[in-house]
Amino acid sequence: MTVILSLSGCVLLFLGIWGVTVTMPTALQAKNFPEDVQEKLRPRLESLPMSPKRALGWVILALFVAGYLALFIIGGIDGLKRGFTFWQFFLRFFTIGTVIKAFDILALDWFLLTKTHFFQHYFPETEGCAGWQDFGYNRRQQARQCVMIVLGSAFTAWVFTLL
Repeated sequence: MTVILSLSGCVLLFLGIWGVTVTMPTALQAKNFPEDVQEKLRPRLESLPMSPKRALGWVILALFVAGYLALFIIGGIDGLKRGFTFWQFFLRFFTIGTVIKAFDILALDWFLLTKTHFFQHYFPETEGCAGWQDFGYNRRQQARQCVMIVLGSAFTAWVFTLL
């Protein structure tokens, strides 16, 4: 079950990134890009009108968040049925979070960002930006998220242990 939930999280992350990139529901998405890419996108983002495409992006974003919550709820309910202890819950949630984070770093940040022209296809004005080749530009953000995986896993394990 843990492996299935972890892989489902990876698929969900890719589909969410793709859907949000295509529809660009919010300018906040650009904060995840390198600084030079943000600069090139700023004029476009400041003039984005609300459209059916952007509204669809908000729906995709909401489904993405709900999907992530569902991963952990399903994992927790399954653990309750199996009589998991705190440490079994923690290991399950930590594994799910770590696999998804590894996928994020390797498949999205390294491969998709630096080895393909995925984002440049949707944002042609950013073609040639050096940031697209700067793997690790967001090390601090990634490190904070890794700490949050540990804390979130412990908190979620504690909550399910109380149920």
